Amino acid sequence: MNGRWRRLDPRTLLAHCAWLGAPLGSLALTALATGGRLDARAWITLAVIALVFAGITATGFLTWRRTRYRVTADSLELRTGLFTRRVRAVPLHRVRTVDLTANPVQRLLGLTVLRAGTGGGGGRSGHEGELSLEALSRSEGERLRAELLARAAGAGQGAGDPVLAVADARWLRYAPLTFWVFGGVLTVAGSAWRALDAMGVEPWRIGFLRDFFREFGHSALWVTVPLALLVVTALGVVGAVLLYAENWWRYRLEWTDATTLGVRRGLFTTRAVSLERARLCGVSLREPLLLRAGGGASVRAVAGGLGNREENRRRSVVLPPAPRAVAERVCTGVLGVAAGPELVLRPHPRAALRRRVMRALGFGVLPVTVALAVLGWLLTPVLLYCAAAWTLVAVPVARALARDAYRSLGHGVRGRHLVVRSGTFGRETVTLDRDAVLAWTFTQTPFSRRSGVATVTAAVAAGEDGYRIRDMSAQEAVGFAEFAAPGIVSEFVVRTGA
Repeated sequence: MNGRWRRLDPRTLLAHCAWLGAPLGSLALTALATGGRLDARAWITLAVIALVFAGITATGFLTWRRTRYRVTADSLELRTGLFTRRVRAVPLHRVRTVDLTANPVQRLLGLTVLRAGTGGGGGRSGHEGELSLEALSRSEGERLRAELLARAAGAGQGAGDPVLAVADARWLRYAPLTFWVFGGVLTVAGSAWRALDAMGVEPWRIGFLRDFFREFGHSALWVTVPLALLVVTALGVVGAVLLYAENWWRYRLEWTDATTLGVRRGLFTTRAVSLERARLCGVSLREPLLLRAGGGASVRAVAGGLGNREENRRRSVVLPPAPRAVAERVCTGVLGVAAGPELVLRPHPRAALRRRVMRALGFGVLPVTVALAVLGWLLTPVLLYCAAAWTLVAVPVARALARDAYRSLGHGVRGRHLVVRSGTFGRETVTLDRDAVLAWTFTQTPFSRRSGVATVTAAVAAGEDGYRIRDMSAQEAVGFAEFAAPGIVSEFVVRTGA
């Protein structure tokens, strides 16, 4: 770049017209539901859309004409504003991430959105430390991204094999082993219900649905309930696979140079996220219950400079659900240390097991048993049998889950890294650079104090901001913290001893 001001790509104006899809689609659905007979409200809506389209198009054209950007010797600058001119500048030495994203419309037009972040993200929105160029041609975005990263990069250690993982179609089998098998169906169904209700369409009065419920809704529940569960499961599996494919198609994880870890993915909406090596504080190997049962895991990077907590969770994923062996290899490639379940970690005291058993029984089994028993006493004795059956089935399951949660507990130090593991429904093994630990927090409730355990939190300026070692021995807590990150608690220990 020679420092001269440049315009965004003129095809940006066409991309901004994509918002017409939602209102026009709503009108089309209304027309189908009413047999093509549009009422006065629909025609008024169409006229409003035309007026808004004209106004937004004119505003977009003026905004495009008044927007410029340039790269100088030491900063990336963006000049915007219709009536009030605004110039934002990001020093190149503070650039931590340069991401490229493109939605389906932008991909069709050959455009991409470049976001350069400094890792500030201190405000509520998390965008104070970010500068966005929307939109550039694909070639210009790639070239500008490479230039910004090259100028911002400092000296770093070289990596071994630069390519850590690439997409494999066989990974699609792990997509159904997630929450979205059911949660995604309920979310989509709720959104469709609200959309139809907003258009004045009553879903239960749609022809085939009305006939189905009239025939089977009351007289054959033994058929409709299992059938409904089967349909929801099937839709969830298909939706999870499609969502996985859209998010992770053409996935590639590699060291783009000695200092930058790059993640590229996406089918319709492409995404390219860069993580600076200097901001990497660790890795998180995540094994939810179903995914663990299927032999899979996913990996997130514990890194700073990725925006607020919500953005960090979205942008820190470096490996989707995949075979556990691949996840362990990615952990090793990203941080240079193994983080798999074969690590031998310090066990936690038996009091931690008792606490998990009591929680599982007290919060998972007892409330349902009491509710069914009370309703059975008030309404019908059948519910009393249901309460007894629930207790007989739920108690062994709760105890098994509590034991699994206890077996998952562990902590230890391996070389220059602190390793923490916990969880059963969402087991997570976090490997942190010991130098990244900034503070320790020791937490005890009256019950944990009586049990002789404490929860120790390692605070880091990355990821979730803090990672907990749950229910470790209270007698070992201070000594382990001082051993894992020397110099943080020693002063307080000496003062207390004095």
